Amino acid sequence: MIKSMTGFGKGDSQIGDKYFQVELKSVNHRYMDVSIRLPKMFTYLEENIRNFIKSYLQRGRIEVYIVYKNMGDSDVKVTIDMPLAKEYLNSLTKMDWELAIQSDITTSLIVGFPDVLKVERKEEDEEETWQCLQKALDTALMELIAMRKEEGEKLKIDMLKRLDKIDGLLAQIRDRSPIIIQEYRQKLTDRIKEILDEQLDLDEGRIAMEVALFADKSNITEEIVRLHSHIGQFIKILEEDDAVGRKLDFLLQEMNRETNTIGSKANDLAIANLVINIKSELEKMREQVQNIE
Repeated sequence: MIKSMTGFGKGDSQIGDKYFQVELKSVNHRYMDVSIRLPKMFTYLEENIRNFIKSYLQRGRIEVYIVYKNMGDSDVKVTIDMPLAKEYLNSLTKMDWELAIQSDITTSLIVGFPDVLKVERKEEDEEETWQCLQKALDTALMELIAMRKEEGEKLKIDMLKRLDKIDGLLAQIRDRSPIIIQEYRQKLTDRIKEILDEQLDLDEGRIAMEVALFADKSNITEEIVRLHSHIGQFIKILEEDDAVGRKLDFLLQEMNRETNTIGSKANDLAIANLVINIKSELEKMREQVQNIE
């Protein structure tokens, strides 16, 4: 099943006091590009997150938004550097004595000095943290992938309709191709009769040679066969489970090349119009393929 590169997923998880909420947003991109926004305290998990996402997705720009909440007591602790506080107090007392002044030295004054109070993060269980985050991430990924598959199925249905239309146009070209030779022979004969005296005998052998040369130059059988083969191959690839966007993009380039060759070799207005219609469908498909993983 083909997948679109556009999708959204959301998941959350709680283990103990730890709570994570994850949101994923994906858009089309030529390669795999993962952008992660998470609290600085968890930057050590960034590579885990990136690898986990890459184990599920192969192409697209993935934006990851992670929110963390501590649902229990504060996950930080405050400690006092008592020796430093005493040094500050001794210095203030000495200054008061030497300056012969009275001051009101309070605790609030001392704790305002640098480094007296230290805020430290409590030691955490990194394995438990990753387990909690991974669960939220997995839920978001499953939702994202489900949306990408749903969008991919819509793209597949639309492209199959366009391929069927192209196949119909190609059948018209195939039917029209032999008639071009007959029309050329008739036009050539009429032109010669117009130039020469009607009473003169026409050189049928010469006319046949000219018609044969024209038929060889305007022969589009090979291109029609290849284009028809590409259509069958395209349909087959649409049924694959792997990332097929690049394959389809390359195949569309080949289909467009064969179509251009048909238009240039056929030298016929009716076929030229059919070629324009085929190219229009191919261009619409190319735009859609840009969004397929």
